[in-house]
Amino acid sequence: QVQLVESGGGSVQAGGSLRLSCVVSGITASMYCITWFRQVPGKEREGVAFIGGDGSKSYVDSVKDRFTLSQGNTKNTLYLQMDSLKPEDTAMYYCAAYRAWSLLASGESCKAKPYRLYDYWGQGTQVTVSS
Repeated sequence: QVQLVESGGGSVQAGGSLRLSCVVSGITASMYCITWFRQVPGKEREGVAFIGGDGSKSYVDSVKDRFTLSQGNTKNTLYLQMDSLKPEDTAMYYCAAYRAWSLLASGESCKAKPYRLYDYWGQGTQVTVSS
């Protein structure tokens, strides 16, 4: 049984910070990509931050230098520290896991996978940034 549970969303003013958490159970983390996606109504779901089974990380350009991935005591707990938030960061944020089919896949490799291939999803947590 695989579960992903997100938390940490909320409302913040532009320039503020939030930290999202994703707790994953039922998988071997070294065999999966774990990715943060976000979605705004009317727009395509977008992957923004990616961590591979090897622990390496990748980000889309729009969040580079503002968002930072980290892991807890185990690779099954993933944090997304979001600093210098902008109104355009407002979205529903989802944590998802993809079976990499290779040992210790890199974050860059995870970045290349479309959202429809991800195997498991959390319920999402809303982030709202006001100007």
